[in-house]
Amino acid sequence: MSSKFKLFFPCYFAFLVNGAMVLLVGAILPYIIDEAGINYSVAGGLLSAFAIGNLLASFVNPVLAGKIGRKATIVSMCLLIPTMLFVITLLPPVPVMYAAFILIGIGRGSVSIINNAVVNDNSDGKPAALNLLHMTFAVGAFLAPFLTSLYVNMGLGWRAIVYTIIAGSSLACLFYALMKLDYNWPKDSKKGKKEAGQSENADESRAKPFYKSGLFYIMGLLLFLYLGLENCVNGWFVTYFKSMGIMSDTYATNLVSVTWVMVMLGRLLTAKLSTKINKNVLILTNCIATAVFFFLLIATKNLAVITVAIAGLGFFFAGIYPTTVSAVGKVIKGSNTGMSMFLAIAALGGIVTPQIIGVVADGMGMVAAIVILALNATGMLIMAFVNMKINRQNA
Repeated sequence: MSSKFKLFFPCYFAFLVNGAMVLLVGAILPYIIDEAGINYSVAGGLLSAFAIGNLLASFVNPVLAGKIGRKATIVSMCLLIPTMLFVITLLPPVPVMYAAFILIGIGRGSVSIINNAVVNDNSDGKPAALNLLHMTFAVGAFLAPFLTSLYVNMGLGWRAIVYTIIAGSSLACLFYALMKLDYNWPKDSKKGKKEAGQSENADESRAKPFYKSGLFYIMGLLLFLYLGLENCVNGWFVTYFKSMGIMSDTYATNLVSVTWVMVMLGRLLTAKLSTKINKNVLILTNCIATAVFFFLLIATKNLAVITVAIAGLGFFFAGIYPTTVSAVGKVIKGSNTGMSMFLAIAALGGIVTPQIIGVVADGMGMVAAIVILALNATGMLIMAFVNMKINRQNA
């Protein structure tokens, strides 16, 4: 068994479970509302707490890793997920539930940080491994709603699927504990620093830090806009479709599920194409197609066109995140802080944008609110063009 497989498999498995857990939160929320007797405002607060925890992970991880090491950090942060999921099944008082959702978010964000860092630093600058990593997340996200429905229809209840995810998350923690992480960030270790000073590539260790790179901020803004758009498609579009009054509730829900099917297909294709096509070209192509399908989606009430548009969005959404992380990899490689801050910028877009859409929807209606997302699609396109220009100048 190769050392790279031993390194990548725990990351892929953890991301599969992580994807299922993220979608599980939304799938079990109606049952929590009914059994706990909470209102929609409190339920929305739980989702916000989850997103805030995800963002906090970017600040908690670098500090903790510097004190107790990366392996101890990821194992302890990963353990938050099964522990807090179990707490939620007990339906504790609301303040405890808020704390549990924040801690689950921190665990979810920590898994994302370590997985992206390990795969990025050990994939020789090629985005294929990162695309496969994010495809496993999409597989988990696709499976979670179906498994939840299956368990409930079998009379097992919503807690049964939570216990399944708890078992998977616990296994992921075990895999992390067995990983060898020492050599992944040689510049940050004492041995690595010594070797770096003696190597022929010492100039690389003196490269300017990530926060002085324009590319870091351009690509960070691109992902800020992207995650805002993606989270709104996942969170608001069922409501948007219903407000248009042109499709049934079931059809609207299934349309969003179609997005994840297309995400899986898109990531498989992107992983293949990334070995033959420049990653910056892929990013620009995906952003152009995303803008086209988004404008097509909001410009029509034709059911067939909407179906094609949402499928196209999912397909071209697929490669943007992992390929962008890979494209900025040369800037943040070897820096746990750099990866954490980069993902924090992206995560902030996913937190802020859905809130803005909700506020606008209250005042102007859901249709008008969704149209505002055209700014995200346009901004992504601009950032992708700027990225291409910078890379051509540096070539």
